[in-house]
Amino acid sequence: MSALDATDRHIIRLLRLNARISNAKLASEVGLSPSACLRRVDILEREGVIRGYTAITGSAAGGEAISVIVQITLDRQTEDFLNRFENAVRRYPEVRECYLMTGGSDYFLRVEVETAGDFERVHKDILSKLPGVSRIHSSFAIRNALAAPKPRATERKS
Repeated sequence: MSALDATDRHIIRLLRLNARISNAKLASEVGLSPSACLRRVDILEREGVIRGYTAITGSAAGGEAISVIVQITLDRQTEDFLNRFENAVRRYPEVRECYLMTGGSDYFLRVEVETAGDFERVHKDILSKLPGVSRIHSSFAIRNALAAPKPRATERKS
């Protein structure tokens, strides 16, 4: 595909914010007819610019999930070790993101759990048993600074 133009980038930006937006609404927002907009989205999908759509889920208990950032170091960095690790980690829905990294750690994972106790189970029963793992470093996220801010208790509605 040739370089993305401003309309393609606008379509992508709107779909990132709301992948369930109707084609009619998307077309209206980007200034295209519905058929032209659908054609653009189809091309973006076919060319692999848009690789899929997903549902972002909340906590099963209705509260906010805890994000834990986990750095994994493997015993070795051979293709076999990397493939075995990646194939194994795909089986666990608690692992929401997994990146092969440069630098001090081999992988960067974002794990979502309900409680600190739940993470203890994930650490013991999942992470420590993944193939080739030699070191695990975990950090609990306090909050997502890019998420929409919640009103403070001291703020009043007018």
